Amino acid sequence: MNKAVRNRAGIAMAGAALLAGGLTACGDGKAASADAAAGGGKGAGKAHSSVEAVKASYLKTVAAKFAKAELSTVGSDGKTSGQTGTKGWYPSSHDVTLKGDKDDTRSIVIGDTIYTHLDAPLEGKTWMRMNLSRDGKPGVRLNEDPAEYLAMLLGQAKLTHVGAEKTDGVDAQHYKGSFTNEDLLQADESTKVMEEKNRQYLHDSLKHVKTFEVDLWIGKDGYPVRVDSVSTDGKGTTKTTAKFSDFGVAAPVQAPPADQVVDLSASLAETDRKLKETDQKLEEVGETLQEADKTLRDAGLGGLDGS
Repeated sequence: MNKAVRNRAGIAMAGAALLAGGLTACGDGKAASADAAAGGGKGAGKAHSSVEAVKASYLKTVAAKFAKAELSTVGSDGKTSGQTGTKGWYPSSHDVTLKGDKDDTRSIVIGDTIYTHLDAPLEGKTWMRMNLSRDGKPGVRLNEDPAEYLAMLLGQAKLTHVGAEKTDGVDAQHYKGSFTNEDLLQADESTKVMEEKNRQYLHDSLKHVKTFEVDLWIGKDGYPVRVDSVSTDGKGTTKTTAKFSDFGVAAPVQAPPADQVVDLSASLAETDRKLKETDQKLEEVGETLQEADKTLRDAGLGGLDGS
């Protein structure tokens, strides 16, 4: 039981590790102006500022709050995983089906609380709840939602405008860039459109990212349509394709019914209590057997082992 519970928790964290936040960037006004003057790629001949385009898309996306998402990721281990469902932001959330080597798993995240649907009921409940916050501090992670991707690119003068393209049948503007950890963590005036708590959260979650390469497509409606990224950290390189739609139309993420949720910490505590109780009983049984063995030997009848 204890092992099974811990295994399910690992799945929840992995799923969720796919998980949260909003912040940073770098660049300055002069560099942005140079990018606008250059126009970039197919957009040459018309002033087009990547910095301003991302900022406008970010503000519009923030207001939408939720969107449909489809993600495919190739991890540093070469294995492919996926997510399909709804993403939300501020607070970060998702209600997705996680796809990988094993059976699909439904995962719901709201802030620091992760709910994982169990393969079999535990204590009569079908959902496991786990809180990632520690000592009053939020659990830091990336949520891979559209607002978060745009927040990473706020003020990034290295993001260039490739031009107008169709992606997955949608008319969009294509942007491309490659960034170091220093680029990602250096904020400028553009990031002031973010709430400070969101900016700091993303800043913390990006500390482990060494390099980040991205192709971004923003549709005619101003929302990000697709983000292809290559991220490198201490564990290796991860490639992700994220597609978004139904901004402001997708239903908000909701927690599972309370009567169907078992809390991981409470369950582990109860399991540990039962194990300690069992250990104590076994110890008492052992002492009883030792006394019986001594009694038999003292009576000259031999021990419990027949000797």
